[in-house]
Amino acid sequence: MKIIEDVLIPADFHRIRFCCDLRKCKGACCVAGDAGAPLEAEEIELIQDHLEVIRPFMQPQAAEIVTCDNLFDYDQDGNLVTALLDHRECVFTNFEMGIAYCAIEKAFQKKNISIRKPISCFLYPIRVVKEGQFRKLIYHQWDICDSAVEHGQNNNIRLADFLRVPLKEKFGKEWYKMFHDMLKKE
Repeated sequence: MKIIEDVLIPADFHRIRFCCDLRKCKGACCVAGDAGAPLEAEEIELIQDHLEVIRPFMQPQAAEIVTCDNLFDYDQDGNLVTALLDHRECVFTNFEMGIAYCAIEKAFQKKNISIRKPISCFLYPIRVVKEGQFRKLIYHQWDICDSAVEHGQNNNIRLADFLRVPLKEKFGKEWYKMFHDMLKKE
């Protein structure tokens, strides 16, 4: 295990190859699972404040039923997560040509909102968990991402490089520079 500031990093992180291939997985991480995407409290406030600019990018059924009070839920451990539509996909999931996309991210791309999407989604397949006084990076391996692992291996794309932008957003540019320098030594 490596450490930068208060972040624990798996020792083999530099070996992981990963790059999403939406043509193959179709955005399955937005649909599969038994709970929505993890949320931070500040994200809920931002989404609530901008729900009306996100709503046009949502599925009609979700746009009709989602309010500021029911856009989030709690998972089995009591953590905040996005609500699900009919116990399936995240309420912010919509589809284009059979590929899932995030309505929040679509609003961001149109420059209507400052949050790109929940940071847990942006960082996926990395999860950040509290471990005592530390935050720990966990690589979530799931068969729905097999094509991303294969794509990353075939193109020699490190997970750390694939997640460069969200890692900077979550931990800051200085942290990422230290992280990147650490990976260069591996």
